[in-house]
Amino acid sequence: MIRIVREELRRRVSLVRRRERNDSGAAIVEFVLLVVIIFVPLTYGVAAYSAIQRAVFASTEAARQAGRAIATAPDHDTGLARAAYAASMAVSDQGVDPTDFTIWTAPRGASCDDSSQRYEPTLGRSEIFVVCVRVTIRVPLVPEFISSNTSTGKFVVAMDSFR
Repeated sequence: MIRIVREELRRRVSLVRRRERNDSGAAIVEFVLLVVIIFVPLTYGVAAYSAIQRAVFASTEAARQAGRAIATAPDHDTGLARAAYAASMAVSDQGVDPTDFTIWTAPRGASCDDSSQRYEPTLGRSEIFVVCVRVTIRVPLVPEFISSNTSTGKFVVAMDSFR
């Protein structure tokens, strides 16, 4: 009887030792699965959020710089040319392609959501108008034909009374 119990114990200990030996390498597999399931999407999410935030900063700063350029110009056409240059510099400072934006001016109190509201300011004394800049958002690993994501910056220009 004791002999049977000893043999049974040896057999079970042998099975446990085999299982311990077969468990080696499981931590590597678990780590790789953890990286693939959690860290890769998390890294992509951070990169995508950064791209979106970069476009928002670019549109806001481009609208501000374009508004200042128009406000200091002698006429509207010169102002638009200066605004395009200032906006391209502001957009490229954020790492966005300088050809991925549009500029327009809108009347006082207008929303930049509707780009059909165009306005040609006279750049006269105490005139108030809005400068809008729309920047296309390029998210990494998203195809180029998906360009409906945009960010629009708005800057209200108040011309000087002593101009």
